[in-house]
Amino acid sequence: MSDSAPKSNPITAEAAEAAVTAALAAFAAADSVAELKAARTAHAGDGSAIAQLNAQMRAVPKDEKAATGKLMGQARGRIEGAYHGRESELAAQEAAARLVAETVDVTAAPVRRTAGSRHPLAQLQDEVSDVFIGMGWEIAEGPEVEHEWFNFDALGFDPDHPARAMQDTFFIEPADRHLVLRTHTSPVQIRSLLDRELPVYVVAPGRTYRTDELDATHTPVFSQIEGIAIDRGLTMAHLRGTLEHFARQMFGAEAEIRLRPNFFPFTEPSAEMDVWQPHAKGGARWVEWGGCGMVDPKLLAAAGIDPDEYQGFAFGMGIERTLQFRHDINDMRDMVEGDVRFNRQFGGLV
Repeated sequence: MSDSAPKSNPITAEAAEAAVTAALAAFAAADSVAELKAARTAHAGDGSAIAQLNAQMRAVPKDEKAATGKLMGQARGRIEGAYHGRESELAAQEAAARLVAETVDVTAAPVRRTAGSRHPLAQLQDEVSDVFIGMGWEIAEGPEVEHEWFNFDALGFDPDHPARAMQDTFFIEPADRHLVLRTHTSPVQIRSLLDRELPVYVVAPGRTYRTDELDATHTPVFSQIEGIAIDRGLTMAHLRGTLEHFARQMFGAEAEIRLRPNFFPFTEPSAEMDVWQPHAKGGARWVEWGGCGMVDPKLLAAAGIDPDEYQGFAFGMGIERTLQFRHDINDMRDMVEGDVRFNRQFGGLV
C-alpha cells in the first residue's frame, strides 16, 4: 500500500456510543455512592473504553478531527452528566436512610434504669469452673466458717505453724470452738476425699479470708480455685499438663507457665507456678500465679487412702490474680470498691 493512501478514522460513532451505553448502565446499577465511584473509575477513568478512544485522536485524519472531537466531547459529557445525576440521587437516598436510622423520639420517656450485671470475679469463677467441667472434673463447695482440723491439721500444718497465728487468720470466738474463717479452699479438698469414692477429680472455687491489709496486691477477702486429683499412676507430668491447659484457656493459646521448687505442708514435691505476663507493671516478666504439687502420702493416709496404690496432685490460685493478669489490672482495690464503672468496662463478659 502506498504511504500516500488516505488513513481511516479509528474512532467511530458506534464505538463511542457503546462506551457511553456501558457507562450509563453501570451508573444505573450502582446502589451506593461508593459503588458509583467505582463504576466511574471503570468507565471514565484512565483505563476506560472512552479514555482509550480519546487517546486515538492523534491518529484521526486532519479533515475529520473537528467532527470526531465534537463526537468524543458529547460522549464524555453524557457520561459525566449521567454520573452526577446518579450521584445526587444516591446521596439523597443515603441521607434519607440516615435520618430514619438516627430518628429520636423526643417525646418518649427516658429510660433511667440501667441493666445490671454480675461482678467480673463471679463471672470469671464460673468460666474457670466450666474449663474443669469440660475436662471431666467435679465442682465442690464447703463452709466458709471452717473447723481448724479441716483448715490446718488435715493439711499437715503443725500447731505452731505461722499461718495459724492470730495475725494471719480470723478466729471465731469463743476460741475453744476451734472455728476459723477458712484461709483457703483446701478444706473442701479434704471433705471431698472423705465423701467421694476414688478416683477423685475435684475443683473447689470460693471466698477465703486472711488478715491482710487492703492494697494494690492484697485484700482480706478474696476468691480461690483449688483442685485435687487422686487416681492410680498420677505424676507431675499430669499436673503440668492440666495447668498448661488451664493457663491457655485463661490467657490464650500462646500462654506459658513454669514450675519452681517450693515447700507446702500438704504436697511433696511442691512447686510455685508462674505465668508469663507481658503487660506486668514495670515490664514483661514471670509472675506468681499459684502453688501446686503432688499430694503428700501422709495426707492420703489420713483420709483413709492407700498411698502405695493411689497418687494425686493438687493446685490453687487466686481468681483476683487471674483477672489481674488477664485484663492488665494493676490495682486489686478496683475489684472490691464497688465502683460500677469498673464492672461496665467488661460489658458483662470476661
